[in-house]
Amino acid sequence: MTLARPVQAPVPPRRRWGLLLGVAAVIGVIAWLAFSGIGNALVYYQTPSELLARGGEAIGRQVRLGGLVKVGSVSGPATDLTFVVTDGTTEITVHSTSAPTSTFREGVGAVVEGRLTSEGVFEASRVIVKHDENYVVPTEGQVPSHLPDGG
Repeated sequence: MTLARPVQAPVPPRRRWGLLLGVAAVIGVIAWLAFSGIGNALVYYQTPSELLARGGEAIGRQVRLGGLVKVGSVSGPATDLTFVVTDGTTEITVHSTSAPTSTFREGVGAVVEGRLTSEGVFEASRVIVKHDENYVVPTEGQVPSHLPDGG
């Protein structure tokens, strides 16, 4: 008695291409969802030096500008705020009509979204305060939002 493998009929080419196309579509959708979600979560910005190095190409384009808020440069009410963002080498004056968050202050990192004008002023539509990645554990009995550094 001989045992032979059962003969399998080959998968028709039309069915094989349909299966491959379906798998490729599922992988494509998963990749698109993963990368579009990551892209929206990241905040890319240019420093003042990088933005000004682009020259006339930077004027009028929607970009994100990041750096430190220069000490002594903040003036005006929250809804008509002017301040200077610096990377230590180059400074750009920023004007914003939208109120920043309560953690905004001089000497902290900030990212502003908006456009550079031909006069060299950055007109911001949004001000985002960068958070420090260092976590300070509150002392016993201290409320976390009332830490000495403004927490």
